[in-house]
Amino acid sequence: MEYTVKALAELAGVTPRTLRWYDQTGLLKPLRTTEAGYRLYGPKQLDRLQDILFYRELGLDLASIRTILDDPAFDRQAALQSHLTELKARRARLDELILTVQRTIDNIKGGTKMTDQEKFEAFKRRVVAANEAAFGQEIRQRYGDEEADRANACVLALTQEEYTAWKALGDEILQALTAAVQAGTAPAGPEGQRIAQLHRRWLSYSWEAYTPQAHAGLAELYVSDPRFTAYYDREVSGCAAFLRDAVRAYTGA
Repeated sequence: MEYTVKALAELAGVTPRTLRWYDQTGLLKPLRTTEAGYRLYGPKQLDRLQDILFYRELGLDLASIRTILDDPAFDRQAALQSHLTELKARRARLDELILTVQRTIDNIKGGTKMTDQEKFEAFKRRVVAANEAAFGQEIRQRYGDEEADRANACVLALTQEEYTAWKALGDEILQALTAAVQAGTAPAGPEGQRIAQLHRRWLSYSWEAYTPQAHAGLAELYVSDPRFTAYYDREVSGCAAFLRDAVRAYTGA
């Protein structure tokens, strides 16, 4: 069965304008165009649109999605399995947040008292689960299951003060990267090296042992994996590459 732009937009819950933009940018080309100029989409195009929408739900930008889908090594079944894992992780995070809210309400009403650690446990678990779903496979392939599990355990063991400082430091790094790229700062310069040092401090919250080689290897992932790149480049393009280059200079890699 073939669908017009209007019919496919209604089926997928997107706008006709979105489909025309996807065509214009090469993200989703129609199966064919009629002599009258109507775009028609077939089964393969529907599958690709579904993949696009899955990745959009994960927060990837359109350029990164196109890179992933156009990769000759793209495995749709493996990608769908990854999506399923992420959705289950999101559901688990929501369930834990719901439980925390319920327990907090009970605590306010004078019921079972919550410890300070319990008040924030769900938020830390949410961060760990989100990172695991988004980047766990790559991290485990590069560093091994033992190191990945140890990093997760370090985050879960953070006190509320440490967790707050860790999150604030991450935000500071993102803001500094954006400003540095916009200003045309050199990654090997003083500001770039300050950012690399901040990044090392940020890693210390989840790494038991630091090595320059591991630091440089992780920074390389920020450029080689579109999901990492999308995270750092969400405000200004080039932040992931800047951080990678700054860390290279910092570690001498």
